Amino acid sequence: MRELLRPLAALAVAAVLCGLVIALVYSTGDGALMVAFVLASGAPPILAAHAIVRRRAEHGSLGRQFASAVAVTIGLATLGVGIVALLMFISAHDALVMAMLLLLAGGLTAYTTWLLSRDVIAEHDAAERARRDLVAAVSHDLRTPLTSLRLLADAIEDDVVDRDTRMRYLEQMSVHIRSLSGLIEDLFELSRLEAGDIQWSLQQVRIDELVEETVDAMRAQADAEHVAVRASFPDGLDPVRGNPERLQRVLFNLIQNAIRHTPADGSVTVMAEANGASVEVEVADTGEGLPAEARERAFEPIYRGGEGAARSGDGTGLGLTICRAIVEAHGGEIWLADSASGARVRFSLPRAA
Repeated sequence: MRELLRPLAALAVAAVLCGLVIALVYSTGDGALMVAFVLASGAPPILAAHAIVRRRAEHGSLGRQFASAVAVTIGLATLGVGIVALLMFISAHDALVMAMLLLLAGGLTAYTTWLLSRDVIAEHDAAERARRDLVAAVSHDLRTPLTSLRLLADAIEDDVVDRDTRMRYLEQMSVHIRSLSGLIEDLFELSRLEAGDIQWSLQQVRIDELVEETVDAMRAQADAEHVAVRASFPDGLDPVRGNPERLQRVLFNLIQNAIRHTPADGSVTVMAEANGASVEVEVADTGEGLPAEARERAFEPIYRGGEGAARSGDGTGLGLTICRAIVEAHGGEIWLADSASGARVRFSLPRAA
């Protein structure tokens, strides 16, 4: 209620000021009519705008809310002007001219406002859709392991299984708990990154050494999947300025994702090279690659890409999104490079000054 009283009070003050000006120039009667004119033409649009805000969920996207507000405001303002014009005994001809001029002014105002705000509205609507998709996907990924945990716990609690089965159920519960922990940790990290809550110590990082160290650490997992993983970079590669732990997180995510999508006897190659004022790193695999429709959405949170092209069942689905956030926080870019076979993910980092 307080939010409504403030604009109405401001309208009343504006009406009185306008009335005083008219009264000083013409007469007290004209000033009183001006006060009535301003109140009659201004109050309905304000009331309608607040009504739309209170019931905005019924109007759908921000673009539809904007269109509804503009249409109602112009319509009510025109109606108010028409009524006041008739009360002032203005001729039908003059009242029609005033109404048409007001409609024209309202239309021009609506167009210029829409033109200036359309990108913001589009980004807001897209963000809202992405938020809804993320909530739905996370809810799905939480429901599956929680249901399994409940069933396994009930079976153990009811003592309907033997000791060996109980131990196997406990192992399965541990797997689900680790999966839930990974998803929650990734969600927290992504929310901090997107909120700009970044408190990293930056230093000169030898990206070639970081690549080699990460590839060595991933070799055991690659061997278990019968996938060859190797590093390739020139000597004397310039360092970048960044946080080594976060940059290694990017490399871990990309290499792990590549191994996951590469069949046995395939390979994953991690390459680093200088490119002007930046250093580019590439993780390429010989897997199934990504279809064209999934390439543009590969970095969206928990995007499955149809039949799972952008995500497999044993990942949280946030790896590529977190990679993008970390790289962009370092002032770099990340993208999917063209590839005749397999997938090639590249990211750039500015060279250290």
